[in-house]
Amino acid sequence: MKRITQFLRSYLARTRARGYVIGLSGGIDSSVAAALLTEAIGPSKVFALIMPDPRTTPREDVEDAKTLAKDLGVEFVEIDISRAVDTIASSAPFVDLSNKVAIGNLRARVRMILLYLYANTFNYLVCGTGDKSELLLGYFTKYGDGGVDVLPIGDVYKTQVRELGRRLGLPRTIVEKPSSPRLWPGHMAEQELGYSYDVIDAVLYRYVDLSMSIDEIVEDTGLPRETVVAIVRRVHRNEHKRKTPPIPRVSKWCLYTDWSHPLEHNYNPS
Repeated sequence: MKRITQFLRSYLARTRARGYVIGLSGGIDSSVAAALLTEAIGPSKVFALIMPDPRTTPREDVEDAKTLAKDLGVEFVEIDISRAVDTIASSAPFVDLSNKVAIGNLRARVRMILLYLYANTFNYLVCGTGDKSELLLGYFTKYGDGGVDVLPIGDVYKTQVRELGRRLGLPRTIVEKPSSPRLWPGHMAEQELGYSYDVIDAVLYRYVDLSMSIDEIVEDTGLPRETVVAIVRRVHRNEHKRKTPPIPRVSKWCLYTDWSHPLEHNYNPS
């Protein structure tokens, strides 16, 4: 926890931003991220957006998010995104409005637009809420909840995030709430993924952190081989979601590939 809070403080100073804006969903990831922000820089420099679509967001999630923001002392606004979602979707010819994945991802991208609207207004950074499990699986919307400036819990597995929530003293209703992006009615993360996060994290930790082979993971965990293969395959299939857009080389120094300008570089034009 200390390393994360130090990172949040130092990154804010290096970018010369004034604070962080974060989307609060009432779920474990955004709640932990918000608590870490207030621990790092204080509540006065944190602004929260609660962005439900009443058709997909249970009212208890909204109330959990509001209660947490009040407990943390964080200023927040609640914005119903349903009208924005419907306006964009109905304005787009040839779009199948019954496609729950496409419309669900639209909801995530509308939230990203609002987060950056407030970030630009206040000169804040957008704090992401994705954890290591979701990032590895590609279980996020590209340029939706994946469109952020920092990912403070991006190196913390989902099961570890829950434990971190307990240590931070978050309400039990949030810590034990089943994970859900709430992109369509009844949307539940583990149901869509096909496995519990206990199983997913057991595989991911061994594959990524311990560099174990699929055979070694099967032997070590006792999980069916097809389960391990499916999880690992998903990690590789979604690699594109974790990378910057590819650029074809036409010059000596291609951005991202050959040349980068690190934020820490001490450039003094004078």
